[in-house]
Amino acid sequence: MSVATMRWSVFLLLAVAGLFYVKWYPYYGRAFEAAANHSIGKSILMGDAASAPAASWDAALGYAVAYGKAIWKAMLLGLLLGSALQALIPASAVHRALGGRGLGSTLMGGLMGIPGMMCTCCAAPVVVGLRKQNAAPGASVAFWLSNTMLNPATLVFTGFVLGWHWTGLRLALSIPLVFGLGWLANRIAGPGEPIVATPPAEPETRTFGDVLMRWGQIFLRMTVRLIPEYLVIVLLLGAARAWMFPHVGPDVGDQWFWVLGLALAGMLFVIPTAGEVPIVQAMLALGVGAAPAAALLMTLPPVSLPSLAMLVRSLPMKLLVTIALTVVAFGVLAGTLASLLGFR
Repeated sequence: MSVATMRWSVFLLLAVAGLFYVKWYPYYGRAFEAAANHSIGKSILMGDAASAPAASWDAALGYAVAYGKAIWKAMLLGLLLGSALQALIPASAVHRALGGRGLGSTLMGGLMGIPGMMCTCCAAPVVVGLRKQNAAPGASVAFWLSNTMLNPATLVFTGFVLGWHWTGLRLALSIPLVFGLGWLANRIAGPGEPIVATPPAEPETRTFGDVLMRWGQIFLRMTVRLIPEYLVIVLLLGAARAWMFPHVGPDVGDQWFWVLGLALAGMLFVIPTAGEVPIVQAMLALGVGAAPAAALLMTLPPVSLPSLAMLVRSLPMKLLVTIALTVVAFGVLAGTLASLLGFR
């Protein structure tokens, strides 16, 4: 077996086996749980309480631990896949599939992200790898956003827990969000702007042992660069829950300021995959209006402050700001539609 064949085989085995173990098999079981109990667990935001805990070190550490337990396997897989892309897959192959500036490349990136089903932070290292291997901004953004917004498991959970009208609203807005922002990403990056520096061609005589050593080095560099800042921001957000979500109850109605405020908070806050479903369920049970709940359903999953920070060296800052603001706008749109349609 040639070294090239071994590279592709190891990468595909890692992707399929890793996603099966971390995502596909567990979510298969959770779908039956959601159908039977109309619940997939407690809100990670506030648990059984009627509000988030006051800002403190205990609140920060408590959230970081709960969040870490939920995502550590997926984060490890994301780092392994992001580094494997750079060590095992030729940049020319990634560029051929995802390097175009047209809609086709963006569609391909979005479709490839759907089976990943990762949270925004766990998908970010894979996006870093894609960009290092010359994937276009549009395909990379579509891949990143489709992991969360077109996640088939989360759409099923939403239907069983909140109602299928909520799934319909989310899906109707997620498709233009994912592919529209992918298309816009290529426009913002500009036709003359290089994607990333093309990695130097590797010698054809490189042994597979050398390839594995390089993979380990890239994995270590990515981990050291991405994880410390990520942990700091997660701790800060965990402590700031009470400020970002100050009121949870019937007084949080469909007024525009609640919708806008929670859309902004949802865009900044960080949650594990499908964490928005029990959060919205708990808020609706406590009397929160459908409009702010819908805003959270659209803005909690796709981006967060930690995931934006993780991609600041891979995507232009103006693009990341545009993505964040567009997510907030779609949250407001979701809230408006939920109110007009009489969601409960």
